[in-house]
Amino acid sequence: MEQGSFELFQIITIPFDTWMTTGIEWLVDNYRGVFQAIKKPIKVVLKGIEDGMRGTPPTITIGLLALLAWQVAGRGVAWITVAAMTFIGLIGAWAPSMTSLAVLITAVLLAVMFSLPLGILAAKSDRFWALLRPLVDFMQTIPSFVYLVPVIMLFGIGNVPGVIVTAMYASPPLIRLTNLGIREVRRDLVEAGEAFGSSPMQTLFKIELPLARPTIMAGLNQTVMLSLAMSVVASMISVAGLGRMVLIGIGQLDMARASVGGVGIVMLAVVVDRITQGFGRTRRDRGQVDFVDVGPIGLARRIMNRGKA
Repeated sequence: MEQGSFELFQIITIPFDTWMTTGIEWLVDNYRGVFQAIKKPIKVVLKGIEDGMRGTPPTITIGLLALLAWQVAGRGVAWITVAAMTFIGLIGAWAPSMTSLAVLITAVLLAVMFSLPLGILAAKSDRFWALLRPLVDFMQTIPSFVYLVPVIMLFGIGNVPGVIVTAMYASPPLIRLTNLGIREVRRDLVEAGEAFGSSPMQTLFKIELPLARPTIMAGLNQTVMLSLAMSVVASMISVAGLGRMVLIGIGQLDMARASVGGVGIVMLAVVVDRITQGFGRTRRDRGQVDFVDVGPIGLARRIMNRGKA
């Protein structure tokens, strides 16, 4: 029976590899200019962020990140940020970490730009979600290395293709949790808004998205962490940063370089994870205190009020 089954597979085959090769070659031959045009705005944004982060003195960058962490997540996270970013600098990984952070920020912006509208549309239309869900399932189950093949063919290698492949890999959680968050909003609250004359856009932006924000931010947190996890894989297509340090270190059996890059990724992941989690905090999580009344903004407001008094 086993021999017969193998003979069957030799007689009947599906030329899937040929279809993929032909399809990608057709895209490259006919739409290469389109894909190169897509790269240009991403390159501009990435270069601006990277130049800004690499050109800013490390102490200022650490201070700004600490203030951001304090504002959105509390003093404890601010001290963790200071310690982690200082440690990255002390082990000699500051410059590549800024490149990795620039790639991360650009990839997350790109992922949000496409994933958030898709998640909203999926929440509003069961039919659209039925069509989109198999694609999202496929994107989440496909190995990360497989993403590199079409990206190299269509966009080439370098930091910009790395941003694109990272955004593609990290998008599914944000799509899923945006859809879930909006669907979980209580129907009676939506109906109350509609009863008071809210338009569909007003209902979305003033009721559904604010109430779904914790769930959406959880999806954004997962997108950010997946983007950072993709840094080593993306380095295989010449993406600079901490991932390249790890890849070169492993390739040359230089465990010192690989360890520095790996620890740098871990420290950066801790900082980014804590800060993005802080963006999901609600007024209730802050003890019924408004966002502008906590952190450095709240401190500045209190000082100004005392000066007026």
